[in-house]
Amino acid sequence: MSEKRDYYEVLGVSKDASADEIKKAYRKMAIKYHPDRNHDNKEDAEAHMKEINEAYDVLKDPQKKAQYDQFGHDAFSNGAGGAGAGGFGGFSGGFGGFGDIFDTFFGGGGRSRRPGPEKGADLRIDVELTFEEAAFGVEKELTIPRTENCTECNGTGAAKGTSPEECPQCHGTGQVQSYVNTPFGRMVNATTCDRCSGTGKIVKTPCKACGGKGQKKVSKKIKVKIPAGIDEGQRIRVSGGGQAGKRGGGYGDLYVYIYIKRHDFFTRDGFDVICEVPITFVQAALGDTIEVPTIHGKVEMKIGAGTQSGTVMRLKGKGIPMLRYEGNGDQHVRIKVLTPQKLSDKQKKLLEEFAELSGTKVNPEQDSFLSKMKKLFK
Repeated sequence: MSEKRDYYEVLGVSKDASADEIKKAYRKMAIKYHPDRNHDNKEDAEAHMKEINEAYDVLKDPQKKAQYDQFGHDAFSNGAGGAGAGGFGGFSGGFGGFGDIFDTFFGGGGRSRRPGPEKGADLRIDVELTFEEAAFGVEKELTIPRTENCTECNGTGAAKGTSPEECPQCHGTGQVQSYVNTPFGRMVNATTCDRCSGTGKIVKTPCKACGGKGQKKVSKKIKVKIPAGIDEGQRIRVSGGGQAGKRGGGYGDLYVYIYIKRHDFFTRDGFDVICEVPITFVQAALGDTIEVPTIHGKVEMKIGAGTQSGTVMRLKGKGIPMLRYEGNGDQHVRIKVLTPQKLSDKQKKLLEEFAELSGTKVNPEQDSFLSKMKKLFK
């Protein structure tokens, strides 16, 4: 039989970790090894989750943790080997005093509790939207593989006309108790009932629809409203969209994570839209009125005479609708002045005449730049 790993090692925490640190470590490990996130190696993930849950169940409970620190895994074996092997020689290091010792042996550990309702696990699905769908919102119908309570038996697992019965081995508690005599009295050790798997109930006549499990795997279609203005990486919570609970517990939740496809023309910065619009050097020099695409439709934008390449102009209110707020972001239009690559002889001649009329072959800004360069390298 393979030896159990140290519980602190399983959760990746030190022995002096606080309750909050243990809880955070458990959540991190549970997310990493959740079977729903490890479809390629589900069996190994389930084994890890079982190990992680077992470790957390002990370390989150101060009483169980104290027993484990003193006796290790033997503290929870039927033979309570840790007590005999340790000879009770190390109590001063593991317990706060005789009060703690009596609490451990005669306290809440000996009381059996009937298993109560357990909420179902949460689910995650990733959804990719177009740029426009994310901007203006959309309703998506998603197909979610999940477990649901069997409608034939209402989740009991028992055939129609019958009901689950109390487990005769644990008497409905879901736990079997064993007792060990110690120098300080009788120590109570509770383990999960192997006959009912901890449910406290047994089904003599199983439901044919679900095979007595009380739940079935289905493909559930769920409509999700994506709000206008949602951004990359944000998520939407669908209450009750997750797995079915146990013993009458409610459904878990569904979390829809948003990803956005790249757009050929627009990019996004928060609620603002950015684009680049090319114009000719004639338009840049003389000015013009041009048509600019926006997510709200085409608009006219005035280009001032002498506009330089790289100039950014703003179209107010033509950006993304603001999530949870009224109004829209802006659209920022970056001007790109195109230089003609192929000129006719006539065009070349006209440009040469323009250069002669200008008195220089460089504009004042270039002239200033060249002067600064000369001073720099003198």
